[in-house]
Amino acid sequence: MTTSTPHKTRSTRDTFNTRFVFLMAAIGSAVGLGNIWRFPYVAYENGGGAFLIPYMVALLTAGIPILWFDLAIGHRFRGSAPLAFRRISSRWEGIGWFKVGVNFFIAIYYAAIIAWAALYTIKSLQQTWGEDPSTYFIVDFLQADAEATYSGHVVPSILGVMILVWVVCIATLATSINKGIGKLTSIFLPVLAVMFIILVIRAFFLDGAAEGLNAFFTPDWSVLSNPSVWIAAYGQIFFSLSIGFGIMITYASYLKPRTNLTNTGLVTAFANSSFEVLAGIGVFATLGYMAAQQGVSVDEVAESGIGLAFIAFPTIINLMPLGWLFGVLFFGSLFLAGVTSLISIMEVVVSAVADKFNISRRVSAISVGSAMGVLSCFLFATSSGLVTLDIMDKFTNNLGIVFGSICALVVVGWITGRRREIQQHLNAVSQFKVGGFWQFLTFVATPLLLVYFLVNEIITIVREGYEGYSSTQIGLFGWAVLGVILLVSFVMPLVDFRGNKYLDGIETSDYGVPVGGRPAGTPNPLAAGNAAAPSTDDK
Repeated sequence: MTTSTPHKTRSTRDTFNTRFVFLMAAIGSAVGLGNIWRFPYVAYENGGGAFLIPYMVALLTAGIPILWFDLAIGHRFRGSAPLAFRRISSRWEGIGWFKVGVNFFIAIYYAAIIAWAALYTIKSLQQTWGEDPSTYFIVDFLQADAEATYSGHVVPSILGVMILVWVVCIATLATSINKGIGKLTSIFLPVLAVMFIILVIRAFFLDGAAEGLNAFFTPDWSVLSNPSVWIAAYGQIFFSLSIGFGIMITYASYLKPRTNLTNTGLVTAFANSSFEVLAGIGVFATLGYMAAQQGVSVDEVAESGIGLAFIAFPTIINLMPLGWLFGVLFFGSLFLAGVTSLISIMEVVVSAVADKFNISRRVSAISVGSAMGVLSCFLFATSSGLVTLDIMDKFTNNLGIVFGSICALVVVGWITGRRREIQQHLNAVSQFKVGGFWQFLTFVATPLLLVYFLVNEIITIVREGYEGYSSTQIGLFGWAVLGVILLVSFVMPLVDFRGNKYLDGIETSDYGVPVGGRPAGTPNPLAAGNAAAPSTDDK
């Protein structure tokens, strides 16, 4: 007597050669500019060492559960963000396109910051910024015009390097997953780690480093009763882990069928957080040196974001022996971290277009990447680019990503009711099992928290504006950008997927189950008792 098995067609989708290559890509995506210039200051402003408690709680209760959710969606439905949500339900493909739109706009301004870091790596050799790094950065380097909505005045040096950044990223994405993203991140990430470790060791031996580290780590336990500190911790986790972007959904779709998802998620999350703490040590040891040299307290020199990178650190480099070497290490680290993150952001867009129109990666990368590059240079290689960047970053990160995450969690968890299916998929391929508590964190606690974030952020912007920018600037580069993203998320689902392999129920998952759903009465191979053994294909 023979036993029939479900018909199964193997997906032709690219796969990462090994789990190591995927981890390099995933960690490279998570480790970006925010780890180096955002986390140290957020921790310092929210209780120093005491902040690590809400930070770890946020990592365990929101960061890792949502990272597992993203990995499971991508791995289960084997597609870019729009295709994955299409396979969940044809009604909700738009959620995937909303994520694509957010990534599109993040990518076009992110490339500008990477170009700045590349230029400052070279400028570190002779400390071109002179004795007043602040004036040099704003007036000479960016030639910033804060009043113009769009100046049209191109800064040639920034334009040239931005073009090179786009060429490198497009060339990387135009090849296969392993030869492009896999190879670049497998080289860049270890180099980044080595450079930053050298920088941290050097910072340890600077005069005043101890004062800086005391400022960073000394706990203020009273902050633990302050809700804003906990909100800041959850915000930092979402900001730095690349969750809710669609990046991990896309990357997970390239994983082999028997990949241990929960273990992979844990490694990615803790590697990212370890780098953040390392960055905090390096940054505050260095700021301690700056404070000692200027005879002021650490809180007078502590900054975040662009101010830290392009004003505070050049000032420090001017003061220290072998400052040029420190500058090359710091700005080189920013450049490498930025490139690996930008490639992952672009991959969300490139993969979605390739899936939708049934075209090759090469065609999608060149066409989509070129369009993104032209718009990026048009907006951000000009003297009005800094203001445009600041506003677009605020709206896409603080509003766009949060809104997209809420929609994804509510739709998958409650409207389509596929909470248990996602849980079963994770358990079918993973050694570390998840259960009802994971469902609660993922589909109840986190959405409620994100709704609170979103409402508060919108109320604040509507009432107070943002950074004193004009209503025209905020309207065009903030609200209008979100409007375009929403429009795309409604229009693109009206366009048919080209190629029969994308029709629901035609292509099966790697478990022989049609990705569009399971026929009624068919035993679920992911259910308890039918799940295959955890992955052994993780080498």
